[in-house]
Amino acid sequence: MKKILLIEDDQALSLLYEEELNKEGYSLAIVHDADSALEQVKKEKFDLIITDIRMPGKDGIELIANVMGLRKDIPIIINTAYQSYKDDFMTWAADAYIIKSSSLDELKSKIKELIGT
Repeated sequence: MKKILLIEDDQALSLLYEEELNKEGYSLAIVHDADSALEQVKKEKFDLIITDIRMPGKDGIELIANVMGLRKDIPIIINTAYQSYKDDFMTWAADAYIIKSSSLDELKSKIKELIGT
């Protein structure tokens, strides 16, 4: 089973993603801030990381830079409500940039493209 690290500070969205991605056959570890995410990356092996950009403490862009320093082999999806960050060259290190919507189809499709099921 492929393991995904989800960094999302909204509890309701975290639960929705967990339910939907578990149905797709993925195992999820969920944290709500960048520092907790970095601790998890140091402890466990993940097949994929999904991160928000705006969250308490470090933002998702700082997180991506830190993760790249630890493990360059983990694909990263930025999943955010903010279109404006897409032009920030610091987000280009991510493998995908997805705008949050009520449908998770685009996110699920990108996950399958990057790591399969």
